[in-house]
Amino acid sequence: MHHRLTHLLTPRWWLRRRFPPATLSAITAAIGAAERQHGGEIRFAIETCLDLRRMLDPDAGRRRAIELFAQLRVWDTAHNNGVLIYVLLAAHDIHIVADRGFAGSVTAGEWAGVCRLMEAQFRAGQFAAGSLAGIAAVSALIGRHFPPRADDRNELPDAPVIVS
Repeated sequence: MHHRLTHLLTPRWWLRRRFPPATLSAITAAIGAAERQHGGEIRFAIETCLDLRRMLDPDAGRRRAIELFAQLRVWDTAHNNGVLIYVLLAAHDIHIVADRGFAGSVTAGEWAGVCRLMEAQFRAGQFAAGSLAGIAAVSALIGRHFPPRADDRNELPDAPVIVS
């Protein structure tokens, strides 16, 4: 019940307080810099809370991340190497959805480790630091399997998406 109340009682302005323009700009710059170090694509999406219908599902955060992965067309890269970092603020929940190009090369535990790193920073109130640490960790995992290519181009926007 507490989890559901958190979603109902979390105001939308809470997102802007934790992710002010300077933090959003830092995330955009970090993604741009990271993508110059490897051949993958990173998207970052932030949502304050889920609607009443969704919060009844105990796996709603993960399902929402997969839904946004499709909506934001993270799957639509030439080498199937897009990664979505999804932040659900009300639940202090982070999910990473990686495209099929990572299957068999990056484990679920490695992606989960990045989520735990970010969640620890967020619990300490360090939203900018946690976001940047998560981007760096995801970038390191991408770089192990998709080195930079001469013909690489930026296939997805670098700016974070605020889901309303």
